[in-house]
Amino acid sequence: MREENRRVHGAEGLRLAVSLLTVVPVRCGRVDRDTARRAMTLAPVAGLLVGVAAAVVLTVAGLLGAGPLLGAALATGATALLTRGLHLDGLADLADGLGSGRPAEDALSIMKRSDIGPFGVITLVFTLLIQVAALTQAPHRAVAVTVAAVTGRLAVTWACRAEVPAARPEGLGALVAGTVRRRDAAAATAAVMVAAAVAGLLAGGARPAVLAPVAVAAGLLVSAALLRHAVRRLGGVTGDVLGALVEASATTAIVVLAVA
Repeated sequence: MREENRRVHGAEGLRLAVSLLTVVPVRCGRVDRDTARRAMTLAPVAGLLVGVAAAVVLTVAGLLGAGPLLGAALATGATALLTRGLHLDGLADLADGLGSGRPAEDALSIMKRSDIGPFGVITLVFTLLIQVAALTQAPHRAVAVTVAAVTGRLAVTWACRAEVPAARPEGLGALVAGTVRRRDAAAATAAVMVAAAVAGLLAGGARPAVLAPVAVAAGLLVSAALLRHAVRRLGGVTGDVLGALVEASATTAIVVLAVA
């Protein structure tokens, strides 16, 4: 009975992860802190769905004769569509909030607005340009876009660990903040690292097999630095902060795979 309950709760967590992090229409049952913990621990699985879909777009674009630049742009657009653009929106909102230089309460108020300010626009433009340029240059693009997508969601897993508070008492941040056990985040990281190495090995041999886990680690380091700054300025995480971490870590991973 205990094992059956574990499987049921795990399935609920996976459905919630897919529902929160993609546009896939998944019906969720119970949504509480325990389900949120499982969902955020399994967030890289949702990233895998997005990454594989983007890799399919790249492959189909290539078969239809699209050049590397067009294929990279289409794949980047596909990742945005598959996530409702929420992570890009979070990145823009966080840039506006932090860029304002205001106290935490005012910065959080700025982030809740529906419009995008100059800091958000500049951040979005440069992030998307970097993603497309790096994906165009990456030698194994299907692996790069998949590894980047998974890395982005793994950053969310770490951002939801027990030591990180929520900046607001309501919203997505309040639901998921502080739910993930450190040992579960470490286990998810080990699984992602191994999977990235295997994907790199199958795609191109020893060098990609080494670079793929390095790209994951680099993405996590950048997201950790951004998370620390956001928590110091805002007092904790919000849904916007989590979205920004996805984009920052995914972009870093693609850049590493493109230039290393």
